[in-house]
Amino acid sequence: MTGPPDAAPTLRAGLAERQAELVAALVAGGPPPAGFAPGPLAATRAALLRKRAGEVARHWPLLAAGLGAGWSTTFADWAARRPTAGSLRDGWDLARELHDRQALPPVSAEELAVREARLRYDGLRAPRPRRAPAVGRAGGAVAVQIAGRVRLLRPAPRVSVLAGDAVPDAARSESWTSD
Repeated sequence: MTGPPDAAPTLRAGLAERQAELVAALVAGGPPPAGFAPGPLAATRAALLRKRAGEVARHWPLLAAGLGAGWSTTFADWAARRPTAGSLRDGWDLARELHDRQALPPVSAEELAVREARLRYDGLRAPRPRRAPAVGRAGGAVAVQIAGRVRLLRPAPRVSVLAGDAVPDAARSESWTSD
């Protein structure tokens, strides 16, 4: 190191601030730090969001499948301004938000209901297994957990193409769903 001995902590503090700005720009929607070209920074941000979407899809396969071709876009729009809380929690938070907006596909609602019955998650701390019997509900789906076993009691209602909504019912569940 060159310079006076007191300069080292100041240099480290400046480097730490610049690194924090870069991380915020890449994963939390922060402004681009000075000295970085916006094009490569945007490409890196998009690549990190795709990677994060893939990790969330591994924990929430039915959520990703339910959104189909719109998964990447939906996730990227949701995650662009949020730092990650981990793949399981990111998927859970997205599923809850889609449920609140009534945009959660039926198969994803079933996955959310099963998770809500199995684990306790308050949105702040890591999910923990439930000890007592519990019921999870989402989008018309109902799941129950007793003695550590989770069962889907009622699947989420699906709108059939036969009903005239033009939404395909891939599971062909119109014959067995009830409400």
